[in-house]
Amino acid sequence: MKAGRLLSLGIACTLLATLSVAAGAAPQAGPCAPGTAYDPACDVDHNGAIDVTDIQLTAGHWGQTGTYNIYPAMVPITGQVVSYAVGDDGDLERGVPWPDPRFTDNGNGTVTDNLTGLIWLKNVNCFAGGTWTNSLNQANTLNSGECGLTDGSVEGDWRLPNLREMQSLINYQQYGPALPVGHPFFTIVASAYWTSTTYSIDTSQAWHVSLNSGIVRSDSKGQPWYVWPVRGG
Repeated sequence: MKAGRLLSLGIACTLLATLSVAAGAAPQAGPCAPGTAYDPACDVDHNGAIDVTDIQLTAGHWGQTGTYNIYPAMVPITGQVVSYAVGDDGDLERGVPWPDPRFTDNGNGTVTDNLTGLIWLKNVNCFAGGTWTNSLNQANTLNSGECGLTDGSVEGDWRLPNLREMQSLINYQQYGPALPVGHPFFTIVASAYWTSTTYSIDTSQAWHVSLNSGIVRSDSKGQPWYVWPVRGG
């Protein structure tokens, strides 16, 4: 009987939440809230004020508090700030702004990306690299005590990043390496790093991302490219 009442209450709460959103109820306030002190990072629509539109457009930030997310997967800026033509990326700089600081060095061999929440290995070139299959295995078996890690991680915590995750690190204003300025990573090789994403047109190939330029290509899974493990996501 008690379980039945709890189930009914849960259904009722879900229905009320759905009706509130459908009725146009304002999203709950998060880090970017109407009426708070002006913060350019929150003023996504560039109208000089923090309003409900900004709350919706910065869903990637305030959604982390568990509030209603109208856009669950906002696209971040590319990092390009130099403009070569009116209306180009460097001119408009559209997208979710990067947090400042972008990265947090956790002091245990790991670095947290404050944009995505992903945790990256600080030593970018711990592994010599290898074929796609070997790279998957190297990432999957990484654990605390290796590559300068003291984070208590065990085999299975780490993995090879997918294509979108690897691209999320790229700053298209930079090259050699094409990473955000001030990043805390070291031993970076200006070469291609494997992702876990297979090339669907030819499944004997997989995607890799160049840390030198940010360019994305597919290649035979037998090619020897580099490995940069990630956690979370």
